[in-house]
Amino acid sequence: MKLGLDIYSVRSQGWDAFQHLDYAAHLGLDVVHFSELKPFEQQDDGYLREVRAHADQLGLSLEAGMGSICPTSSAFDATLGCADEQLRHMLHAAVLLGSPILRCLLGGIAERYSELPLRGHIDAMLAVCRAVRAECLDLGVKLAIENHAGDLQAHELVAFIEEAGPEFVGACVDPGNAIWAMEDPCTHLQMLAPYVLASHGRDSHVMAHTRGAAFQWVPFGDGNVGIDCWVRQYQALCPGKALTLEIITGRAPTVLPYLEPEHWHGFGDMPAWQFARFEALVRASTPYLRAMVTVDRNQVVPEYQQALIVQQRLDVERSVKYCQETLGIN
Repeated sequence: MKLGLDIYSVRSQGWDAFQHLDYAAHLGLDVVHFSELKPFEQQDDGYLREVRAHADQLGLSLEAGMGSICPTSSAFDATLGCADEQLRHMLHAAVLLGSPILRCLLGGIAERYSELPLRGHIDAMLAVCRAVRAECLDLGVKLAIENHAGDLQAHELVAFIEEAGPEFVGACVDPGNAIWAMEDPCTHLQMLAPYVLASHGRDSHVMAHTRGAAFQWVPFGDGNVGIDCWVRQYQALCPGKALTLEIITGRAPTVLPYLEPEHWHGFGDMPAWQFARFEALVRASTPYLRAMVTVDRNQVVPEYQQALIVQQRLDVERSVKYCQETLGIN
């Protein structure tokens, strides 16, 4: 199985696209996932071809990504154009980079509590996907919809893919974001496996909380959600798909207040058996006691920023080593 890295894992380094490729090659990786084009100093065809040529020279495969394609989502950036225009631009970029997939997403947990019901957001994204179906099929690029920040649970994403058309839409499976949606990562993967096109591999630590539970994303091997089992399951159920790591550390724990009735206003369709499997993880948990620099993302002082820069590299390198040496992914 190929091992890759999402560039968001080292987001604070200030690197350009070529530096990201060199770093991945230094770590002995196979894939670089550009979940956004911020490191690209230019976005013209010539520059994209140079990036791909450098990747080819290093023996790296590329995956392309973008943000929200749901025009009603709070995460959608309308300043970049309408959703189908953004998609067409990124599909073109994916072709130039040699990426067989384009990762995209709906939004986040806020869409579960907005004035427009979640189904309204799903319908809006569905219309956008259908608008570019012909281009996806002609170009040979599939849309990999990520379960992102609590926006879609596995059964909701499966239903979306089936409704849109699995011939050009699939899933970018993220076990860390499954936790945000109160899902057991292994159960989440089992449901999505037939549709998986890509991954954002990440370990998590779940803890009991007076309001329900809390979770923190941690380096591979530091969590308590069975990430080793998840990887073995991924290998078995998604053959040929790369394990692309998205290591996100430096954030304080996120509380999931499911003991409060208001929280369930956004999760009224969640099957009880799925929540029971998540609750089993919480009941078996202990506090996270390893050292980690955590900061408020909106108020990062320079001294903390420097610590995050170093920590991101250390956590990525420790995670890659764990996958290569402990899990035997080479």
